[in-house]
Amino acid sequence: MQADLSPVIAATAQWLTRAYPASGGALAAALCEVQARQAATVAAWLCYPTSMDAGLVEMAGPGGSARLDRITGADHRQEEAWRTWVDEVVASWALCLLTDPELARLAAVAVGEGDHLVGTPAEFRRLTAPDERDQRAAALLRHPDLVAPVAELHRARLLDLLGPREPLVA
Repeated sequence: MQADLSPVIAATAQWLTRAYPASGGALAAALCEVQARQAATVAAWLCYPTSMDAGLVEMAGPGGSARLDRITGADHRQEEAWRTWVDEVVASWALCLLTDPELARLAAVAVGEGDHLVGTPAEFRRLTAPDERDQRAAALLRHPDLVAPVAELHRARLLDLLGPREPLVA
């Protein structure tokens, strides 16, 4: 793949971890960051599935974090350049994936079939099968009620993209 989504992924993951920080020290912060980065990666690859899509967002830019900051009440008085690379749809989809393990598994399978992984193995275990330590580290990031205002912005489009889901049998 020639176009690089890494600025979008990195900025969106950073926004996620600042908006919904880890608690519990350096290890928790690192685990939270890995989960945010995996979620942002899967979301970005779904949102921009082809080299052409990625190239267009690289040229035009993703739009920035201003609306997300307003929704979450974030204080962004410091104009930080990385915020311009935050993608609202990617952030919304990443939060959807972090709060719904089955949706995360479906999304990881879907990106495995796209252009982004050609010749490159990827593993998203902390996103798709978080253990207890991962869950504790990213408690705010994975809390459905806390992230709902952002997750709901573009959830319908993500669900349409991934197709109908089988109802869970109890």
